[in-house]
Amino acid sequence: MIKAKKNLFTKIAAVALLSAACLTYWSCSTIKANENQKENWKSLFDGKSLKGWKKLGGDAPYEVVDGVIVGTMTKGTPNSFLVTEQEYGDFILELDIKLEGNSTNSGVQTRSHFDPSGNNGKGRVYGRQMEIDPTARAWSGGIYDEARRLWLYPMDLNEKAKTAYKQEEYNHVRIEAIGNELKTWINGVPTAYVIDTLDPTGFIGLQVHSIPNELDGKKVYFKNIKIQTTNLKSKDFPTDVHIVNLAPNNLSAAEQKAGYKLLFNGQDFKGWKSARTGELPGKGWEVKNGQVNVLKSDGGESTNGGDIITQDQYAAFDLSFEFKLTPGANSGVKYFVTLKEKTHGSAIGLEFQVLDDALHPDAKMGKNGNRTLASLYDLITSNKDGRARRPIGQWNRGRVVVTPDNQVTHYLNGIKMLTYERGSQSFKDIVATSKYKDWENFGEAKQGHILLQDHGDSVSFRNIKIKSY
Repeated sequence: MIKAKKNLFTKIAAVALLSAACLTYWSCSTIKANENQKENWKSLFDGKSLKGWKKLGGDAPYEVVDGVIVGTMTKGTPNSFLVTEQEYGDFILELDIKLEGNSTNSGVQTRSHFDPSGNNGKGRVYGRQMEIDPTARAWSGGIYDEARRLWLYPMDLNEKAKTAYKQEEYNHVRIEAIGNELKTWINGVPTAYVIDTLDPTGFIGLQVHSIPNELDGKKVYFKNIKIQTTNLKSKDFPTDVHIVNLAPNNLSAAEQKAGYKLLFNGQDFKGWKSARTGELPGKGWEVKNGQVNVLKSDGGESTNGGDIITQDQYAAFDLSFEFKLTPGANSGVKYFVTLKEKTHGSAIGLEFQVLDDALHPDAKMGKNGNRTLASLYDLITSNKDGRARRPIGQWNRGRVVVTPDNQVTHYLNGIKMLTYERGSQSFKDIVATSKYKDWENFGEAKQGHILLQDHGDSVSFRNIKIKSY
């Protein structure tokens, strides 16, 4: 009798524990389901099949293995994509990604499209992609415009986020595409911020990159893919992370909050004056179609309209601008221009060189290419990374950052081209062997004007903005 009661109590206890476990599981599941419902998450992957997806581009295979989408790198094929059958406008997307190896890359396409005539009839996906990049350059989270404008946001623009990606591990990705703004996060770290007027809608895609033969068979893993398309709430982005705003002559609310202001309003020369007279230039310049144009003359240095400078002067700052060259053209953007030096040509200052390296003879002058595009003119040669340069006739994005401790960095299309310290001994040594050697304390002024150079060639500028530190 005692034994029977003991067994009965044991069974009752077991049932009670099981009930408690079931209640706990039900409660946790209900809470999670309620959270997802509250945030309007919808799964894009059912964990069992590729329903709702289709393959485009190359021949790399995609399959579902243990609840994960697995893409296999395949030699001899171009970039391959698994894309949603549905197109999306505004959305917040989250997923986990793991990439085998560290010598190739992958990515997630956003609001992208398909050109069936590309890749010799295989078709080609194009549009903005959030990069997954375990290579040494560490550009994971950056924004690449696949098969179109190439790099929009290399991670040179946000170097402190380069360590966010973890090799050979699942990395959690968040992508916000709301209005014209595209923001990305890797493992909770804010990575890139682009404002772009192209592609209000398009598909979402997962990439297996084309590879060298030795990577054949390596895998890319995607799981936990979910999306929100209604009641979207954007996460805050740090104000010290650079924003690439491709809307001409525009300041976003975030840029205004961060302290940027336009130096060119897209309509007239307000805020600018002639470096010669202090008045508006009487000739050689025009404002047309939202851009400042240097008019073609004789190709000489400041022989027509002359240089123009900002009314205000700047000390430590973040200056960005877009420029477009015509074949063989020469110009420049100068900073720390004081007008104290006497010169018959262009006003004196540190110069971000703007030049057609292939056709203008100045590219072969100076020392070791220190007069080429994005160089510190006649002083420091720019990075020769071919990904930074856009063809003549297309818009390029220049940027000059001067910190309060006199560290100066040049960027071209988001890629770091050079860095130096104003006033350092190494800087003085370079100046001592340059064309500026006769100017006392050249480049060391506490503040100065920003200058656009008239070198007698047709060059255009727009989207000129600055933030003072």
